[in-house]
Amino acid sequence: MSSKLSDYEYDLPRELIAQRPAPQRGDARMMVLHRGTQKIEHRAFRDLGRFLRSGDLLVLNDTRVLPARRFSADGTIEFLFLERLGPRRWKCLVNPGRKMRVGATARIDNVPLRVEQITPEGERVVLLHKNLDVYAGGSMPLPPYIRRPTDEEDAARYQTVFAREAGAVAAPTAGLHFTPEVLSEIPHSFVTLHVGPGTFLPVRSENIGEHRMHSERFYIPAAAAYKINKASRIIAVGTTTVRTLESARRAIGRIVPQEGATELFIHPPYCFQVVDVLLTNFHLPRSSLVMLVSAFAGHGFLLRAYQEAIRERYRFYSYGDCMLIL
Repeated sequence: MSSKLSDYEYDLPRELIAQRPAPQRGDARMMVLHRGTQKIEHRAFRDLGRFLRSGDLLVLNDTRVLPARRFSADGTIEFLFLERLGPRRWKCLVNPGRKMRVGATARIDNVPLRVEQITPEGERVVLLHKNLDVYAGGSMPLPPYIRRPTDEEDAARYQTVFAREAGAVAAPTAGLHFTPEVLSEIPHSFVTLHVGPGTFLPVRSENIGEHRMHSERFYIPAAAAYKINKASRIIAVGTTTVRTLESARRAIGRIVPQEGATELFIHPPYCFQVVDVLLTNFHLPRSSLVMLVSAFAGHGFLLRAYQEAIRERYRFYSYGDCMLIL
C-alpha cells in the first residue's frame, strides 16, 4: 500500500501543462490502461466507443461552473466566491491573502466589502455593504496552473456541453471532451457533484491517511439511480463522478435517489463498489485526485503510465488529454 505523500510525486515539464483546450472538443488524445494485462495503448478520445460493451452505462457529472472569480475595483485583489452565507455575507478565497486580514476592506463594482473572519482553512468571510450579484461580472475560475488571464473562450470551453446544475467553482474536466454527438451514441446518465475549491488543494500530510477532504454536495436523481442499478458496467467520467457514486453506495448500501454531502477520500487500498471503468484527465502530483486514480489503476501501473505520458508529450491537467482505465 502506498500511504506516503512522496509516493505520489512526479516531475512534469511545465510546457506539458495545457494552457488552452484542444481546438475542438473531442480532439484529445486518450491513453488506455488495461489493468488486467498491464498494457498501455495510445489512442484518441474519439475511439472511446470501441472500448464499450452492450449494457455499459456512462455516468457524468452535470454540475455547472459559476463565474465566481471577481477582482477588486483597483485590480489588486482576486476573490473567488465560494458560498453565500446570508443576504450580503459570503465565504471567499482571496489572493493575496496578506492584504485581506480581518477588518480589511475593498470594493467590487463600487460596492464596499469588509473581511469579518478568517476560517481555519484560510477562507475569508466577507460582508458586502449592499446587495451585489457577484456572478454578473464574474469570470471562470480557472485553476492556478493556467498562467494567463481568463478570456471569452474559457466561458464556453471550461464548461461541459451538458452542464445544467449551477454550483461548482471548478469544472469536472473529464467531461470537457464530450460533444452532443458523442453522447448521442452512448447510453449515459447524469449525477451532480458541485466541485469545490478543495479540488485544487495539495495533500500536505506525509501520512496521506491524515488528510481530510472538503465537503461537497451531491445529488442522484431517480432516473439515474434506476439506470445505474440496471447497467452491467459503470463507466465513470471523472473523479467527481466516482466520489458521488462510491459515496452514495457507502451511505445507503445501494444506489438510490438521494441528496447529500461527501467528504470521501479515496486512496489505496480502497475497494471500489460501483465504478468499473474510469475516464479521467491527468492530475497534479501529491493531489487527492492522483491518489484516487492510483487506487483504481494500481499505484505502480499508474506512475508508469504517467511517465509514458510525459515521454509521449501528452497534455496535462484541466485542458489536457485523458486516460481510460479498463
